[in-house]
Amino acid sequence: MTAPALENPVLETPRIVTEHPDFHIVHKPALWLTHRVHRGGLHGGGRVEVPDVLGWMQRETGEPDLSPPHRLDRETSGLLVLSRDTDAARRFFTLFKTHLVGKSYLAIVRGTPEWDRHTLDAPLGDLGLGAGNRVLMRQAVVPNGRPAITDFRVLERRAGYALIEAHPRSGRLHQIRAHLFHLGLPLVGDKIYGPERDAFLEFIEFGQTPELTARLGLPRQALHAARIAFPWAGAQVAVEVELPGDMRGYWEGLDGKSQGQG
Repeated sequence: MTAPALENPVLETPRIVTEHPDFHIVHKPALWLTHRVHRGGLHGGGRVEVPDVLGWMQRETGEPDLSPPHRLDRETSGLLVLSRDTDAARRFFTLFKTHLVGKSYLAIVRGTPEWDRHTLDAPLGDLGLGAGNRVLMRQAVVPNGRPAITDFRVLERRAGYALIEAHPRSGRLHQIRAHLFHLGLPLVGDKIYGPERDAFLEFIEFGQTPELTARLGLPRQALHAARIAFPWAGAQVAVEVELPGDMRGYWEGLDGKSQGQG
């Protein structure tokens, strides 16, 4: 069967989910950068301005010292922390370095795993350029890679697809996406770790064309940072946000009924 393809989502703006004297927890929409980067050469060599959460929040709040202690990929939606001063930034640096920040993601993947829960302990590193790979940043399970562990849980199966919760215990580049690809469960919409190995190069040259979206299913990878938790000032902070509209619409639009739950 062919899954329904959705049009590019309306570019929504970030919103503050939790405001604390030391930090903001913000919902980052898909297609926003965490912070501004210098990029050019997209879509035939022209420069493309991509909105960034940090700059937008600094302008909206008037707080120039906001800083992200972690980041989300441009196409990933979900919860993003912004520290409000240098002291909070240092404290978050320690929390992330000592793995005291727990994060959970929701993903829509192609395929229906037989397992309900699975932990993948597989090192990740650069795949390397060659005949089978023309994307420099692509990661893969490699023998000399850095340790990477991800816990997966199937929430629902539907029409040859699965809605999966992913909990990364480490923070490697593209960890969830690369681990899911290794398991034979590529993310819907993923240009780098999907079944079309040159989709990202096509995107760089021509942009997000309707044809590319139709083939990949979504104009962005179906990955959402749904929950974040960490200790702060003697208490435990835990925040959750629901599946965003584009991913929810794609999931609900799949043909057939759920084939079971995990």
